[in-house]
Amino acid sequence: MSENSVKMTISPSPLTPRRVVVLAYDGLCTFEFGVAVEIFGLPRPEFGDNWYQFAVAAVDSGEMRATGGIRIMADGGLDLLAQADTIIIPGWRGIDSPVPTALIDALRQAYARGCRIISICSGVFVLAATGLLAGMKATTHWRYTRILQQRFADITVLNDVLYVAGQRVMTSAGSAAGIDLCLHVVREDYGLEIANSVARRLVIQPHRDGSQAQTVPRPVASARESQTLGQLFDYLHQHLAQRHSLEVLAQRAGMSPRTLLRRFALATGTTPARWILRERLRCVQAHLMHSQHSIETIAELTGFASASVLRQHFRQHFALSPTQFRKENRRVNQ
Repeated sequence: MSENSVKMTISPSPLTPRRVVVLAYDGLCTFEFGVAVEIFGLPRPEFGDNWYQFAVAAVDSGEMRATGGIRIMADGGLDLLAQADTIIIPGWRGIDSPVPTALIDALRQAYARGCRIISICSGVFVLAATGLLAGMKATTHWRYTRILQQRFADITVLNDVLYVAGQRVMTSAGSAAGIDLCLHVVREDYGLEIANSVARRLVIQPHRDGSQAQTVPRPVASARESQTLGQLFDYLHQHLAQRHSLEVLAQRAGMSPRTLLRRFALATGTTPARWILRERLRCVQAHLMHSQHSIETIAELTGFASASVLRQHFRQHFALSPTQFRKENRRVNQ
C-alpha cells in the first residue's frame, strides 16, 4: 500500500500555528521559496484536514520576477501578514538591498501579536533589519555570517550551524538548511512521525540537528572508503546497544584510530562517538513512539548506561524529556 493511500489523522493543539504566509518579492530566491511551498503549501490529503493553510504575500507592487525569469502572482499584499501564524522570509534579493519600511513595520506588528517568523539563508538580513533579532542568536549562509555580524553587532551570529530555532524567531543557514528548519517546525507542530512522513516524500534525511556543521570538507568519500565505512555503519546500526571503543572500531575498519577519526569526519561531519549517540537517540525515539517499553528498558536496548543518562542526553538533544516526547507524539497521532 502506498504512503499516499494511507490517511493519517493528526490533531494539532489549539496553539498550533497553521496559517503560513511566505513573502514574495522582485528578484525572489526561487529555491528558498520552493522549500516553503513544498513543505507548507503542498496539499497533503494523507494527513486529513488539519494541515497548514498557505498564502503568498507580495512585498512589491507591480510585476515581480523570480530568479530564472519566472513571473510571480501573489495571493495578496503585506496585509496578509496580519492573518499569519507563521511568516517565512525565503532569502532576500541581495544583502545590500534595502528592506522596505512597510515590510519592517508589518513584520514587527506580526511578531508583537504572537506570530512566528522564519528566515531562510539571506532572509536573515530582512529579519535583522526589524530589530527582532537584537540580543538573540542567529545564523545565515556561511558566506554572509561575517557581514551580518559586522552590520548587526547586537546579534550573536553562529557561523557553523544549520539553523537556530528560537521560540518565535528562527533562522537557517544556506538554502538547503531551510529544509531542515522547516522540517523542525513541522516536528514541533505535528510531531516526529508526521515530520518524517514529509521528509520521506522529499526523499531526504528526516532529521539533521540544528547544531550540525554547515560544511563538510569532502562530502563525497572515495568508493573504497565509502564501502568500508558503509560496512562499519551497518555494523553499528546492528549493535547500537553495545559499547564501542575507537580502537575496536578502527580495527574493524582496517584503519588506525587516527585515520578512522579523520575519514569518519570527512564522511559524516562528526566523530564516531557523536554519530553513535545520535543514532541511539533516534532509536530511542522509535521505541517511545511504537513500544510500551519503560525508559529503563529502552535505555538498556539502545546502549545507554542507565535511564538517567538517557534522559540527560535526550533532553539536551531534543529540549524535552522522553516521557514528554512519548506523550506528545501519541497525542498528535491519535
